[in-house]
This record gives sequence, C-alpha cells and structure tokens, in this order.
Amino acid sequence: MVENAPYLTHRHAGLTIEGYSRAAVQTYWRIPELKIGFDLGAQPWDFMSTQTWLVTHSHLDHIAALPVYVARRRMMHMEPPTIYVPAAVHDDVRRLMLIMQRLDRGRQLCELKGVQPGDAIDLSRDHQVTVFPTTHTIPSCGYIVWDRRWKLKEEYFGLPGDKIRDLRMSGVAVTREVRFPLVAYTGDTNPGAFDACEDLYRARILITELSFVRPNHRREKIHKFGHMHLDDFIERADLFQNELIICSHLSTRYGVAEVKRIVEAKLPDRLRERVKLWI
Repeated sequence: MVENAPYLTHRHAGLTIEGYSRAAVQTYWRIPELKIGFDLGAQPWDFMSTQTWLVTHSHLDHIAALPVYVARRRMMHMEPPTIYVPAAVHDDVRRLMLIMQRLDRGRQLCELKGVQPGDAIDLSRDHQVTVFPTTHTIPSCGYIVWDRRWKLKEEYFGLPGDKIRDLRMSGVAVTREVRFPLVAYTGDTNPGAFDACEDLYRARILITELSFVRPNHRREKIHKFGHMHLDDFIERADLFQNELIICSHLSTRYGVAEVKRIVEAKLPDRLRERVKLWI
C-alpha cells in the first residue's frame, strides 16, 4: 500500500465518499461506486483505478496532479482516462499536458473534454452527470450526478407483459425517465451557484466548500474571490433538503478545534445534524 496523499472516508446511502480538501493546499475526491472523481489537486495512489474525472477549475490546488495521474496510468499499462474540464480552459490544459509530455518524455494519453453549463454526460444507463455554473475568480463549473430510473408510462399500466414487449419491439417508448439528484459537487464558488441552481439543495449528498467561518471575515471580500462563509449557509438553512452536506476547503488559517467550535455554536440544529466537516 502506497500512502502518498491523505484522504478521509465516509459512507452514506450506499456510496463511499473519499477525499481531501484544504484551501490553497489540494482538493481531490472520488466515489468508487460511481467510478468517478472530482478535481485532481493531488492523486492518492489508491485512486489510480478511477478512470473518469470531473475538474471544476484550473487553480493548481484542484488540477496540479492531472499530468501526474495520466502519466501514472500509462506507466501502469492502464486504459487512458477521460477528463472533463471547463471548456474555457480546455485548450490551455491540453497545452500544459503537451509541455509535460516533452519534459517527462512520456505520452500524456487521455481523452480530454471541455464542458459548459447545461451539458450532460452519460455515465451509464442509470447515472448521468449535468454541468452547472459556479462563481469563482476563473472559469469554473460544478457537477450533479443524477440517478435515473425507467418507469412504465401510466397509459400502459395493466397491459400483459407480452403486449408491452411487442410495443417496445415495434419502437414505441413505453417507459419514462424518473431522475433524482444523487450527488452534487460545487468545487470553489460563492453563494451565486446555490442561488442559480436549486438542485444543489435537493441532492442526496452535497459536497461543497466552506472556506471561512470567523465572524470578522468580511463576506463581500470572500464572495469577490469566489468562496463561501458559514453565514451563507445559515442564511439559507431552510433551503437545504440534503441528507448529507460535506463542508470542505477550509482556510489553513483555522485549526480543527476552532472550526468545530464556531460551526457547532452557530449552525441551527436542523442543519448541523446533516453537516459533516471534512477536516
């Protein structure tokens, strides 16, 4: 076992969330059951098998390990991964990888795809990712993983199975899609992302940032630089329907004890019982 980068683990509703996030240090997450990861500020050796990554923006603490990860998979004779990045930075990320290819003298083999808000990515028949806008200091986006189920249309209720089969074989769409936001990941953002995307409040699991907690830190400045303050959560406490809210990306100026003390004291009970501090 190679322990080259730390990460925490938490299980909820049949999903395993693994990752680490500290502002200006490094951010990386994965959910093995969905076979996806979010951001590549570093790359734990254990995360090597995850082949699909969704990157929110190109700040180094979220993307620095991208060429390292791609090179490691090539070295281990694994299939080239698929990497999604904001469309606005796609060409620059490609140039970065080509530069690293020359420096490393090893091919940077991957499928690099640019995405923008409104795009949809099919992971499987049962899961799809949609892209939503976030508000940061550079081009950025977030991702929602949807659970999809196919239900028989009401007009076909009561029909024998062979009749439904014949309709399906003749090209008739006998089912309808029912979808539910399973996991939402914001990356770095100010509250604008939440105000523009109500599905963030509905996702079963929300992974988001909470960079600042002290009362004397000015929110207008925090928002200007594309981040969240604890008071932003408190103001929207009644909107969160999530079963689990993972708050991460805390500033390095805080110690663990201080963060826990402030959050415990200020968050209302209805929200605090669903919040997990990733620190």
